[in-house]
Amino acid sequence: MTKLNAIQLFEERKVRTIWDDENEKWFFSIIDVIEALTESDRPRKYWSDLKTKLQKEGSELSDFIGQLKMMAPDGKMRLTDVADSEQLFRLIQSIPSPKAEPFKLWLAQIASERLDELQDPELTIDRALEQYLQLGYSENWINQRLKSIEIRKELTDEWKSRGIKEGQQFATLTDIISKSWSGITTKEYKLLKGLKKENLRDNMTNTELILNMLSEASTKDISKAVNPETFEENKEVAKQGGNVANVARKELEAKTGKKVVTNLNAKSLASQNKEIDKK
Repeated sequence: MTKLNAIQLFEERKVRTIWDDENEKWFFSIIDVIEALTESDRPRKYWSDLKTKLQKEGSELSDFIGQLKMMAPDGKMRLTDVADSEQLFRLIQSIPSPKAEPFKLWLAQIASERLDELQDPELTIDRALEQYLQLGYSENWINQRLKSIEIRKELTDEWKSRGIKEGQQFATLTDIISKSWSGITTKEYKLLKGLKKENLRDNMTNTELILNMLSEASTKDISKAVNPETFEENKEVAKQGGNVANVARKELEAKTGKKVVTNLNAKSLASQNKEIDKK
């Protein structure tokens, strides 16, 4: 089964999803859906209570809920309760929310759009562009972000060809790259920017994105050149790739007198873009 992890936006709230290519259906993170519908500060507790309530009412819905690996707030892939569109429609009936009907329409739209994208892959890029614009990002930043997605995919494809396993090994190599070019690990980077569940790259400045892309592209190119065979050899390649961008970062900081790695996040970036537009 081919799976595509993606973040969908419902009223500017992120919902983690996975596309099941074999069955041609989306699976949605139930926790994210509950948080979007109820704005609860404790969506996991809400879901736990709801499952208990459904069982007492004799509903078998929760018995058919499965789990798939999705990106957790700590950046690792963890098993998460998921539901397909049909299951969510039934689940929403048990969640009192004024957003229930808009959410149902959103679910139907997501399903339709994915089938369209399978026929025309360029639509995927167009919709990603539209979502970032809705969040207040500048077109220049968005172009960099979309390019960074392409470069990241090329790197992970290279890792897979070397026998690197998704999950912990991917995270370890990513941390080495981050530490080598920026001086801090992915977790430390997210803490600096005040992030929890948010995607780190979605909260980078243009310059941070460019240097992160340089580090990942360099890692891929070096890997292809030296053909690492073991995980330890791949770790050394990741360090070398990150160091390429580290040299560029230090030279830029020396020329400008400004730090490249900052605490700016999506909200502050969007605010800056609005101020620039006003001027």
